[in-house]
Amino acid sequence: MSGDMTDGVTMEGMPMQVAVDDQKLGLGIAAERLSIVRYVFLVQIEDGIASAAQRASLEYADAVLIGWPEADSTEVVELSADQLDTVREQMTAMEEYIRRFSAMESKGDIDGMTDTLIRVTERVAEVRRLYQPGFPLPTFAEIRRVVQDEWDEDMDKIDPDQREVTAEEISQEAREQSTEERP
Repeated sequence: MSGDMTDGVTMEGMPMQVAVDDQKLGLGIAAERLSIVRYVFLVQIEDGIASAAQRASLEYADAVLIGWPEADSTEVVELSADQLDTVREQMTAMEEYIRRFSAMESKGDIDGMTDTLIRVTERVAEVRRLYQPGFPLPTFAEIRRVVQDEWDEDMDKIDPDQREVTAEEISQEAREQSTEERP
């Protein structure tokens, strides 16, 4: 076996080999890790009505993952040593956030998980920006604005007649009902 390969074992127990010096390895790992965290979050919130923040965090993860490039894509660039160091830093930060996310999951801290999903996604977005600099990635703030507008609209559809009712309107309605009840 060559010096640039390491043996590993998949979850199914099947041997695999990974090229440790493959500079594009981080690209695939980042997408896989975010996909897993996103799925775990989705499972946690699927029983209720997702808040705007929860929806926005999912939309942000989706936006970063959409059209994820293969490592051999012509859109993926070779990185300099400094850029590879940045990828390692982002991946290390991502893994720390994932550990926090897992702890929050075990405590049922959905709000914390929401914020942490955003942080994980930010790290993965930075990795993607390095490898695929031409791909336009939205910021969380941009997505949050759009999702908040959609969420507000959805909430208005749930009870569109819910508005401030004046005392005069209540009195008028009471008078109309009493008039209708008279024979």
